[in-house]
Amino acid sequence: MYSVESIVLPYGVEVGDCSDGHHTFNELYEFRKMYNAALFNEWAANGKYDVHKSTKHFEGDECFGGGWFIVVAILPTGQISNHYEIKDWDLFKIPEYEKALFAFDGHTSADVLQRLREEVLQQGEENG
Repeated sequence: MYSVESIVLPYGVEVGDCSDGHHTFNELYEFRKMYNAALFNEWAANGKYDVHKSTKHFEGDECFGGGWFIVVAILPTGQISNHYEIKDWDLFKIPEYEKALFAFDGHTSADVLQRLREEVLQQGEENG
């Protein structure tokens, strides 16, 4: 796997504009945000999981120094979260709090993917 630091781009080319031949990084992040908003909004509307948003982390510090917010869900398999720019606040129709309700549990991207995978498989068993 390559890191952004190990890739040399032509002058003037932004990383977000790089493509896999189908989508740019910017498009993929936009897809992720919209899928995340749709899922969290659904969970909140149905009272399925504890989901919320805040401009501050649990400890009270502003997300990334300001201009960002965090969305958090507590699944049976553990916590998942993402940060977004404040311009996207209204996409998430979920309860808002002065600060995040739970301390960060240390989850990694791999942890989130595993927790979501387990959730999807569980839903399949319930609906199958």
